[in-house]
Amino acid sequence: MRTVIALLSPGQGAQAPGMLAPWLEVPGTDDLLSACAEAAGLDLRTLGTGADAETIKDTAVAQPLIVSASLLSLHALQAALLTREASLAGTSDWVDIAAGHSVGEFAAAVAAGVLIPTEALHLVGVRGAAMAEAAARAETGMSAVVGGQPAEVEAALAAHDLVGANVNGGGQVVAAGLLTDLRALEADPPARARVIPLAVAGAFHTSYMSPAVQAVQAVADGLSPADPSLRLLSNAAGNTIASGSEALAALVAQISSPVRWDLCQEAMVTAEVTAAVELAPAGVLTGLARRNMRGVETVALKSPDDLDAAVDLIIRTRSTRES
Repeated sequence: MRTVIALLSPGQGAQAPGMLAPWLEVPGTDDLLSACAEAAGLDLRTLGTGADAETIKDTAVAQPLIVSASLLSLHALQAALLTREASLAGTSDWVDIAAGHSVGEFAAAVAAGVLIPTEALHLVGVRGAAMAEAAARAETGMSAVVGGQPAEVEAALAAHDLVGANVNGGGQVVAAGLLTDLRALEADPPARARVIPLAVAGAFHTSYMSPAVQAVQAVADGLSPADPSLRLLSNAAGNTIASGSEALAALVAQISSPVRWDLCQEAMVTAEVTAAVELAPAGVLTGLARRNMRGVETVALKSPDDLDAAVDLIIRTRSTRES
């Protein structure tokens, strides 16, 4: 039986007050957070341990916080694995596939060895600030469309000049565009569908974010990314990224392009993924996996208390592969 392990990194909206605090109790994470905070140009320690929900909802804050949480939990998981199984010295020794939703793709790129943590956080710091600035230029937003027939949902979005900015599978699409058009969709939803406004600053992953693309590209041009050390999926189409330059280009382009998490999940099913671990702040992607990737065993790293379960799953999955 083939066994494949996937590492998942969540996107914006997964943040919660105090989410970094428990991870800072793990040895080595304190120094990593300090480096990430300096690279991002934010006091991530204070924001991730004491700031309230309204403060960390700010796009410029949420994005670096989420990626930092993912990288702290990745560091903690790696240390826990090394303690239990010395042969698992690097991420590529136990992960087969890495994928990230929206800004989570930056953490996935670090896991795949394309970027180092400080490079990723510098890019994400610029990304968050630039996207917040782009969002302020027009009254835009996003709404979840839950249920309905895919063709009818797509037609309704087009009729209201909206874009499916996140297609998550399982009947979940996030529409994005002008607030007036989103309100019109809410008043006239597709058959058997609900339209739920989301508390976000603007129409992310649409052409409204084009100014942010230029800002991040200017920083990305100064980097020399490495080729992926494991299979890295692009959230634009679920395709496998072949090189470091392709990975960096994808990270820049996805700012104004839809996230096709449904296609990432299809790629993982085709690759016969049997186990998935979601980095902090975890829960959303493992929830989608349970609905759309039947039979896949999952662990969400919500706190260090979940490390043992993740280590057990990884070692058990590898043992099944080798037997």
